[in-house]
Amino acid sequence: MAKLYFYYSTMNAGKSTSLLQAAYNYAERGMTRILFTYLPDGSVAGEVGSRIGLRAPALGFSNTTDFIQVLSPLNPHCVLVDEAQFLTGAQVRQLAWVVDERNIPVMCYGLRTDFRGELFSGSAALLAWADALVEQKTICHCGRKATMVVRVGQEGRVERDGDQVEIGGNDRYVALCRKHFSRAQASGVCDGWRPQPAELSTSADSSNGAVR
Repeated sequence: MAKLYFYYSTMNAGKSTSLLQAAYNYAERGMTRILFTYLPDGSVAGEVGSRIGLRAPALGFSNTTDFIQVLSPLNPHCVLVDEAQFLTGAQVRQLAWVVDERNIPVMCYGLRTDFRGELFSGSAALLAWADALVEQKTICHCGRKATMVVRVGQEGRVERDGDQVEIGGNDRYVALCRKHFSRAQASGVCDGWRPQPAELSTSADSSNGAVR
């Protein structure tokens, strides 16, 4: 029986890498799969890429995409959705319909919360509608499990306000445990921030309102 899966984490936990590994596993067995990634400008063709260099072509989705309509003429063995935090509530219900009525597994990968510690709309809907919730883990600079993320500016100053969606990578977002997230929000300084080499500054595997 097909299920709707939500693989969630904070930044740099390898979500896109896991998606690409799952897609490879299906392809290796001669099974068809369709990948989606968030393209807010409405572009149809894009790609899923990970910070370790793996990439695969994907269809784009935006807030106006109707997944039932897009998948209607297709019959894949699996659907994989990157940047799933940007799904709308209606789109999550569409994907649940694909699972229930067409018996196609749908695997969604995304962030749980934004830089303010608030749920993304897509993540909130998936937490409510998914059959299986799988947390992918990474660590805070203190060694605890990182569950939150902060957005930083120059010299690691914490940004408490701003647009939820903003392009950036390791130079702009830092994964923290709840304790150090709360301290960073209170003090305005992120102790876990380190200047990033140019080649790593935009290499995050997912977006916190950041695109890879």
